[in-house]
Amino acid sequence: MTGHGKQTGFSLVPALFLLVVLAALGAVAVRLSAVEHQTVVLALQSSRAYAAAQAGIEWSAYQALVNGSCGNSSVALTEGGLSGFNVDTTCSSTTHSEGSATTSVYVLEAFAYSGLYGAPDYVSRRIRSTVTDAS
Repeated sequence: MTGHGKQTGFSLVPALFLLVVLAALGAVAVRLSAVEHQTVVLALQSSRAYAAAQAGIEWSAYQALVNGSCGNSSVALTEGGLSGFNVDTTCSSTTHSEGSATTSVYVLEAFAYSGLYGAPDYVSRRIRSTVTDAS
């Protein structure tokens, strides 16, 4: 019986090692899953920020070309997929004469953002565009 008593704790060390290794693998799998999820969410938010900035450019172009108003503005978007985004737009214009025709050139910029700068969910996009009223 003395030989049997010496072997009782031998399988405990490999069992604990295996348990620790499996727990570490499980923790790595959970972390990778969280990173993949965050990557998808940020990619979607990035696309939404681009769409919000594009909407700001289109709004500024309409204001400049149709209403003849070129200025800076800020808009908080509240509808649909762009809800929660803020868009700051700037517009500057120059006038050019060629012969008897006078043409205005507008440089538009839109900066769309959501969240607070430095926060993990902060996202922003800046777009610049040039339009003219030449026919």
